[in-house]
Amino acid sequence: MNKYKADETHNEQLTNQLLEHMNTIEIPKELDSLVNAAIEKGKKTERMIIMKKWIRNSAATAAAIIVGFVGAANLSPTFAKSLSDIPVLNTLVKVVSFRQFDYHEDTYEATINTPVLEGLTNEKLEATLNQKYLEENKKLYEQFEKDVADMKSFEEGGHLGIDSGFEIKTNNDQILSIARYVVNTVGSSSTTMTYDTIDKQNEIIITLPSLFKDDSYIEIISENIKEQMRTKKAADSNLMYWIAGEPDAIDGFDRILADQPFYITDQGKLVISFDKYIVGPGSMGIQEFEIPTDTIQDILVSNTYIK
Repeated sequence: MNKYKADETHNEQLTNQLLEHMNTIEIPKELDSLVNAAIEKGKKTERMIIMKKWIRNSAATAAAIIVGFVGAANLSPTFAKSLSDIPVLNTLVKVVSFRQFDYHEDTYEATINTPVLEGLTNEKLEATLNQKYLEENKKLYEQFEKDVADMKSFEEGGHLGIDSGFEIKTNNDQILSIARYVVNTVGSSSTTMTYDTIDKQNEIIITLPSLFKDDSYIEIISENIKEQMRTKKAADSNLMYWIAGEPDAIDGFDRILADQPFYITDQGKLVISFDKYIVGPGSMGIQEFEIPTDTIQDILVSNTYIK
């Protein structure tokens, strides 16, 4: 068996072990039936495919990077200073920032910080998330290097910058919401956000569909967001939102995705997030909409997370 096949087999084994472990996780009573069903269905869905992608072809690389970081932190005071413990309300779970990649040359700059979770009892979940963060940023940096090489092949060169990091949106006794951002600068800038929301007590990843009884949340939340957009525009003429069906709205916003980026606030409120250029011009930046709980109360599985 060649090395590629051996690595692929090993990674598939890791994936299967993770799936088996997920089925043994104790789920909050209110979410038991829905989440168990979602896990079973998820084995054949895109969410589980994505989870496999986190693991596939990356175990050895991620482990090597982690060892390298630990060694560098022990040997280099300068590197050690780049590590920072972020204060949390629950000291059992913390997030450590690693400045994984740093590149500065002429008109090319990259600063990529990677969150690393520590303290979760569910070690497989912790390892999966940490491996995902490492691998995503590794790929981001590799693409940056490729783009720099392409630009350098032209006499006029170019300007390219990447700034990647994270923000702790919520960290209380139950919820940990991590927002990760990537700012790409090539002339103008674009920003993308991704979120992970974790139930720290039961140590499971909370998905948007798992909060609701059925998929009616897509329509209900979408209509509320459009209503908020119209209210904001009426109050401030400088604001612009692209809403489907309205004048000058080409490919305007109609509905959220089933797995639309979101996080849960410290007060237990659901916040839906849109990247730049998705629902308005780039000057509007990242757009967030807090959804009133009374708007979605009837379709919530429970008020375990959303208050």
